[in-house]
This record gives sequence, structure tokens and C-alpha cells, in this order.
Amino acid sequence: MSVLSDVPASTDESRAIETDILIIGAGPVGLYGAYYAGFRGLSVAVMDVLPQCGGQISAMYPEKPIFDIAGFPAVRGRDLVANLVAQAEPYAPRYLLGHRAVELSHGPDGRPVVRSDQGAAVRAGAVVISGGVGTFTPRPLPAGEDYLGRGQVYFVPDPADHTDHDVVVVGGGDSAFDWAATLAPVARSVKLVHRTGRFRAHHASVAKVRGLGIEIITDCEVSALHGPAHVEQVEVRHRTTKATRLLPARTVVAALGFIADLGPLQNWGLTLTARKIAVDTRMATNLPRVFAAGDITDYPGKVRLIAVGFGEVATAVNNAATAIDPDAALFPGHSTEKEN
Repeated sequence: MSVLSDVPASTDESRAIETDILIIGAGPVGLYGAYYAGFRGLSVAVMDVLPQCGGQISAMYPEKPIFDIAGFPAVRGRDLVANLVAQAEPYAPRYLLGHRAVELSHGPDGRPVVRSDQGAAVRAGAVVISGGVGTFTPRPLPAGEDYLGRGQVYFVPDPADHTDHDVVVVGGGDSAFDWAATLAPVARSVKLVHRTGRFRAHHASVAKVRGLGIEIITDCEVSALHGPAHVEQVEVRHRTTKATRLLPARTVVAALGFIADLGPLQNWGLTLTARKIAVDTRMATNLPRVFAAGDITDYPGKVRLIAVGFGEVATAVNNAATAIDPDAALFPGHSTEKEN
């Protein structure tokens, strides 16, 4: 993988990275778009604010099985991302990871130019935005911010890092229950704390955690974390009785959801509906040579699934190819027709 994380800052467009397609977002949809652009014989660069490929999957649930990917009865998030990177690799996409797309302009030739917060400039024949839900920021654990990086985490990219730890998971949604179930086999102990007795998580996820014997502490909130240099104890307070309890903890996972927004993209002049990017049947936006695909898009009848995003990004890339070269065929043929 060619990762251009140290691209020098420059305001000189003559030094801009040149590519046929720039994909903004390195989640599953963006990675499949990188493959498909290469399949069409187009050069491609991929920009993402996160330091690794995979988007929300890599950041939030890399070990979680995904069941709605065609051809896979079940696939771990980490494995899906690795397979998508490998699928695109023969076409040598260039990755700008750790780069937030902040500015869009169009050159005299009509080609879009995207600049990142790191000072990189990419001049492309077309842009495909596949940023999932946009920029997502974890909801903070008010009592634990001082311990962020010292035992308090928002995500668990590698469960093995928490082997033999006492773990406290805070939250009542799918992520909280998924982390609890994922960490149970490696942790010394796992407890889950939620402020009410009602959960947003799917009932099957709740049943799985109960079946693992994980203690679920309800009607309580985390009131403090304790430890001289690293988390050692979590103090929880009952919301009604105000009684407190100390739980041993080496790791505290704050799974309280996240706040999503389009970030700088909302200032690009894109037509938005319900904080999503409006597209037509070509996956084209209202801006010339700018397309979008995946969860970040909206149109009548939109269904937000990874499987749907795969089809959308193929549509976007094919239509982008004709925007770059009006003589190009919209349909490039089937992959089985290509020589290996």
C-alpha cells in the first residue's frame, strides 16, 4: 500500500498530486471504489482523515462479524477491510491517510482540486465522496476525560491489547454490547454499565452478553475514575439511591455513541438533504465532476447498507469515467472478460 501521509504542504497547484479519480473516504465503499477505478484503467488516490483504512469498521468494530455482505455468510470487519485493500492493490492506489479534505475548487480546465488540512493538494479528473456518515466524534464520558489514553478508550481496534484486564464498558447500544462480548474471552473480567434498564442494542446482542455471564449494571452512571497514573477503579453511582460502588478496571470503554457531521464538506456548495449529500441516479452531485456513494448520500428510497454502497460506488466511478472522457463507454464490461 502506497501511503502518502507525509505529503509536503504546498499552495502551488503545479505541485498537486495528479490522479484520474480522487476518492474521499477509505471505508469499505471507498476501498471498493479504488478497486473499480483501477479496473477501469483509471489512476486513483484515496484520502481519509483516519490514520488507517476501513472507516468506522476499523475504528469501532473490527472484530465484529458482518452478515450482509454478498458471498460471505459472515466476515469479520477487519478481514473485510483487508480483503478490500488487497483487491485494490494491483492497481496501486495512492493513500493519503490522516488527511481531512477541507477545500474544493475547480481549475480553469474544470478539473476539481481538493486540499487537505495537512496542506496536500490533489487535482483529479473527478471526485467521489464516500465518507460514510462524515466526520464522527465520540460522545465523551464526562467523568473520564482526564484518563483518555490512560485506560479510558472509545474504540478497541485490537482486543488482545486488553488481555487479562478488568474491563468496564459504558453504554447501552450495539457497540457497547459488541465490545463487551468481544473482550470477554481475553479480559480478566468484563462489566457493562448503563444509565437505564432499557437498551438500544439489538435483543440478540443483549442476550449474548447475558449468556456470557457478564454483569450488567443498570440505572447507574460513572461518577469518577480513580488511579494515580492509570485507571484502576471506576466509581458508579445509582441514579435513584445515589449509592456508589467501586469496580476494578484497567480498561474503560466509553461506548456512548458518536456525533456525526459533514465537517468542511458542508461548505463546498453541495446540495444537502437531512445532512446527507443529494445525488441523482448517476450518483452525481450538483457540482461538476463530483460524485458520491454510500451512507453519506441521500435520494428517494435510499437504503444504508454496505452492500448498497458497493453498487453505488461502481455506478459513481463508471459515470465519473465518462465525465473525464466523454468518449469512454459507461459500461466497461464484466471483470470475467478481462485477461488476468
